[in-house]
Amino acid sequence: MNNSVVIGELTWPEYAEKVATGCPIFLPVGALEQHGHHMCMEVDVLLPTAICKAVAQQVNGLVLPALAYGYKSQQKSGGGNHFPGTTSLDGATLTSTVQDIIRELARHGARKLVMMNGHFENSMFIVEGIDLALRELRYGGISDFKVVVLSYWDFVNDPAVIEKLYPDGFLGWDIEHGGVFETSLMLALHPDKVDLNRAVDHPPATFPPYDVFPVIPERTPACGTLSSPKGSSREKGELILEVCVSGISTAVREAFDLDT
Repeated sequence: MNNSVVIGELTWPEYAEKVATGCPIFLPVGALEQHGHHMCMEVDVLLPTAICKAVAQQVNGLVLPALAYGYKSQQKSGGGNHFPGTTSLDGATLTSTVQDIIRELARHGARKLVMMNGHFENSMFIVEGIDLALRELRYGGISDFKVVVLSYWDFVNDPAVIEKLYPDGFLGWDIEHGGVFETSLMLALHPDKVDLNRAVDHPPATFPPYDVFPVIPERTPACGTLSSPKGSSREKGELILEVCVSGISTAVREAFDLDT
């Protein structure tokens, strides 16, 4: 028996057998988005995928291939959709994709889904896709499909952990794009995709309390990150990973009333 938690590595009978046990299925939802001069553009896919795999091992779950494209990068959370390389979906496309995947999982017999967001802008389009899918399933007589939606960074909320990550003071999640948090996690999980020699140390981005469309590119730091990655380390990334995997594993067990 193949013990991999990665669905794409299983044969269909192995997958069907595992689904029949009622195991939770994990779907990482990311984006192809610039993350400064020092990191690759698949950060928002790599990080939730790694966390999904780690949590799935804890709760006897399975992990779907990640959605590698997400909703349009917004200036005050991702730098903006004007950077070369950032490749985004319309909201309706993301919503329909989520809806289609849930429909297919239900057809397979799955009834427990964890959607782990790795790209802030995806949030409400994921919710819309879930809402439409569950409504459709109810019309078809399936009322026991349950979805848990989360963003992994929400589990890093212990003040003591925040202080270890940001000894000089935490500036807020809204400008953490490409900063210490994501860079440290990448150093722990994919150090080969980070080059700190190319990191740009710059003051944190500041924005007015409103949005302008089309965006004014000059309001985003030219390097693309919204805060400096200075102070990032593998050790901080390992701490973030430990906190996220522990907290999310507990949340999934609680949400689905799992014994494992």
